[in-house]
Amino acid sequence: MLKALAIDVGGTKIYNAVIDENGNILGEVEKYSTPKAFDEIKKVFKEIISKHEQDVDVIAFSTCGAVNNENTGIVGSTGNIAKEYPSMPFTDLSKKPVFVENDANCAAWAEYKIGASKNTTVSVMITLGTGVGGGIIINGKLLKGQNGAAGEMHFKMRTDKHRKCSCGTWDCFEIYASGTGLKLTAQEMTNNPDITTYDVVEGVQNKNDKMIEILDKWQNDIADGIIGLANLFDPDCVVLSGSMAEFVNTEMIENKVNNEIVTTPVKIKKAQAGNYSGMIGAALLGIESLK
Repeated sequence: MLKALAIDVGGTKIYNAVIDENGNILGEVEKYSTPKAFDEIKKVFKEIISKHEQDVDVIAFSTCGAVNNENTGIVGSTGNIAKEYPSMPFTDLSKKPVFVENDANCAAWAEYKIGASKNTTVSVMITLGTGVGGGIIINGKLLKGQNGAAGEMHFKMRTDKHRKCSCGTWDCFEIYASGTGLKLTAQEMTNNPDITTYDVVEGVQNKNDKMIEILDKWQNDIADGIIGLANLFDPDCVVLSGSMAEFVNTEMIENKVNNEIVTTPVKIKKAQAGNYSGMIGAALLGIESLK
């Protein structure tokens, strides 16, 4: 059975594990803090690879940043990691084959192969965290775009320059549907600049009417974005993952979406592949690239 060394690279943490072609994690998941300096990140990669490469068939990276269509490196800036990171020579890091893919795409692939969107024809995965990531699978293939940057959740939700987004422009889906978006919605609806997402969640748990109203507004913003995506891609299902997905009422969103879309009905599901879906998806894609 083929095995991959999967390495999941984020702005704050790097995880790695050996994973087989069925998506099973073999042994322990190892964790490192992501160094600030480019050379130190590269050093961590080499340390991980030298420790495990003799036991695997491919090195598979799940990484922040858009990845080229050759799956060899990053195109463009990632924003939350060392500025030189896009120049990382991934394929030179090991004598074994090296495969690289964007982390949201990897997580979407894990859901497609072993999780919530298994056996679907078209699926969209939306990762709700501090920001919003996306992965789109059509007829068994990741939608990558002309240069590997497809799936960015930065389409407009309004046109009056209300909220500045992390990408530098205004009023993207991300700045409404993310955890940051929930915090901004809460601040706007309470006129309290100090309110946090934790305050909203705690208030909802305590049945505070205002906090419930805020959470519903945030979920309606998510639903509005999904309506646009569903009308564009006509998916079997939309999968919601990430730390903020646990606070979403999928039944409520599914009802709203299906009442307003002009395409065929869509299922809204929460992710099932687990916290290490990025690593699992990278491993499965990397192993598939060998076949």
